[in-house]
Amino acid sequence: MQYRKFGKLDWEVSVLGFGAMRLPLADTETGKVDEPESIRMLRYAVDHGVNYIDTAYGYHAGQSEVIVGNALKDGYREKVKLATKLPVWLIENEESFDRFLNEQLERLQIEKLDFYLLHGLNSGSWPKVRDLGVIRWAEGAMTDGRFDYLAFSFHDNFETFKQIVDDYDNWTLAQVQYNYMDVDYQAGHRGVEYAANKGLAVVVMEPVRGGRLAKAPGPVAEVWENATQKRSPAEWALLWVWNQPEVSIALSGMSTMEQVVENVATADRARPGILTTEELALVDRAREVYKGLAPIPCTNCRYCMPCSSGVEISRIFQMYNEAIMYDYRRAPRWAYSELKEEQRGDQCTKCGECMDVCPQEIDIPEWLQKAHMLLAPKAKSGS
Repeated sequence: MQYRKFGKLDWEVSVLGFGAMRLPLADTETGKVDEPESIRMLRYAVDHGVNYIDTAYGYHAGQSEVIVGNALKDGYREKVKLATKLPVWLIENEESFDRFLNEQLERLQIEKLDFYLLHGLNSGSWPKVRDLGVIRWAEGAMTDGRFDYLAFSFHDNFETFKQIVDDYDNWTLAQVQYNYMDVDYQAGHRGVEYAANKGLAVVVMEPVRGGRLAKAPGPVAEVWENATQKRSPAEWALLWVWNQPEVSIALSGMSTMEQVVENVATADRARPGILTTEELALVDRAREVYKGLAPIPCTNCRYCMPCSSGVEISRIFQMYNEAIMYDYRRAPRWAYSELKEEQRGDQCTKCGECMDVCPQEIDIPEWLQKAHMLLAPKAKSGS
């Protein structure tokens, strides 16, 4: 296992962290987690050098924190730093801060956390909890010994990320979505560099994009086959993240022991600059091939927005493209289900206003219909 400096702290973190968001299931119908196998996987990771475990209030409907707490018995708690997250979207008032933290400490069967993250901050949730006094509260909770360091995870654009980083001088880490397909997505590479330059530890989530980059479709598989050094698609994705010295740790949401074993082995080779110029060009080629698999040539210029009918055109096109590019329907369908009914593709009136301004000359109404048929909750086709 390789280790790296963790921001300003006098501590080194394993380059691989265990993200307890995708633990193995015992019953796909109920979503019940296979606790014995989860504990076996977590302890294997720790026994092989992983010293950072990440969970959250809502993972596995609350089961994740409980299982992590059980896994860290028998002396394992002392071997790792533990992070969990405050569900900021559930915060109603200042009293909610204490209520959630105390419940999480009870679930985890501990008296003190190492890192407490504000979960999934964005342009809406950050002002809300900031104005409710979350910083003042957190500093009190650190003083009374319930956790050591305050941090945040993030899902929004770079400008919002920069504002959050600058709004508080004592953040310890920033957790961002980052992989070779998301170089310019959300905080992106600019955010990784900005946080590192400010002295924050950079914790990367989704380094394999939720497993999508682990199963390369034919055209992408051909790219990897042309490499001199043969690696699995997941290994290419992880090494691309670890190639960058600004990254402290990559979290992997591992669902099988096989994945744990493979990722631990890959982490033994995780050094900054491990990829050659030719290999980095190969990753760039894989990115372009993936993009070429997107059926809708949308560049997200958003000239079509706002839609007079309220349809979220560019977001729907992104969901549809990802479903096809990665041959993975579950996450895009979930994202589509989160849209309000009036924002979905079947609400298009075919007025043509969007087509008049689309630089790519996309037949937007037709693609919205196709997207709705694939992504709507009633859709049965695909995986």
